[in-house]
Amino acid sequence: MTTTTLIDRIGLLYTGDPEREEIADAALVIEDGLVAWTGPAAEAPAADERVDAGGRAVIPGFVDSHAHLIFAGDRTAEFEARMSGEPYTGGGIRTTVAATRAAGEAELATHAFSLVREMRAQGTTTVEIKSGYGLTVEHERRSLEIATTLTDETTFLGAHVVPADIDADSYVRLVAGEMLEACAPYAKWVDVFCERGAFDGDQTREILSAGLKAGLGARVHANQLGEGPGVRIACELGAASADHCTHLSAADVDALASSGTVATLLPGAEFSTRSPYPDARRLIDAGVTVALATDCNPGSSFTSSMAFCVALAVREMRMMPLEAIRAATYGGARALRRTDVGWLRRGARADLVVLDAPSYVHLAYRPGVPLVHQVFHGGLLL
Repeated sequence: MTTTTLIDRIGLLYTGDPEREEIADAALVIEDGLVAWTGPAAEAPAADERVDAGGRAVIPGFVDSHAHLIFAGDRTAEFEARMSGEPYTGGGIRTTVAATRAAGEAELATHAFSLVREMRAQGTTTVEIKSGYGLTVEHERRSLEIATTLTDETTFLGAHVVPADIDADSYVRLVAGEMLEACAPYAKWVDVFCERGAFDGDQTREILSAGLKAGLGARVHANQLGEGPGVRIACELGAASADHCTHLSAADVDALASSGTVATLLPGAEFSTRSPYPDARRLIDAGVTVALATDCNPGSSFTSSMAFCVALAVREMRMMPLEAIRAATYGGARALRRTDVGWLRRGARADLVVLDAPSYVHLAYRPGVPLVHQVFHGGLLL
């Protein structure tokens, strides 16, 4: 027997649906885990159960489309060094690789589960999880097997950095061959860190092309530390997203604007590395679809809070609060090519957050304050 749930007395409902993005004095009906109706509270249909939002705002669950959660170890010393003035180079990744290889599967799974639970408590209902701290066939496959127990959005990132014990050309062949073959059954996406000190344009194209041929979708770590070919390769190959997008040429912006590739911005990384923030205003004004994500990882952005990233986007990247909340929900869904999450339109999965505030603007207005009152995932209260 189907049970319907009415959430009413919503002060402001942000649906994320471009056709009707905001509804004041609103209500929402959940049926079979999906959104069945949204509209003014005065017009709400009857339902079997009722939840009183008490004038609070309701938003879609956050969609965190870029996270590195399968790891062991700690990089506090590296963070302290950056805060004292040392530049970020990405070299600390190998420290996490060593710790991750040494950890047991149960340890890795327990730690990743705790991070997902932490994210859920803060309103994230969809999360992408990458491998990338194993960098051997066995350890990358193990990472992705663990990730599949936590999310449907799993990404093979064997091309994170080149391990110290192998030359770059041999490693690229390994990633695009045996490692990809072992990992593809557990992955939805393939990703490459296209950056100086990691993988160049030709290597990136080779690995992504192999992943596409294996049936995976493409994503790219692009243009974080400087201008480079990553963004244009992402657009050329039809990648779902180019992530970081910190240093962009006019040609990069034009490529993003004329493609279906989402620019996923990761302000937690700039905060934690004292690096320049991406110019979100430039991208939005050019018509580029923008997403926000945490980049949760132990080295350059150890935050699980999408609300924190929203606040940074508004304060540091010249986004309006509406643009930031859109990027953290609808934009993240677009970056994962999902239409069932990231908004609260009829037929979407009933993933939603009741904020202890009258408006989503408070996510930026009251940074660092725990404003999540309730989280529903698939219509169930967590």
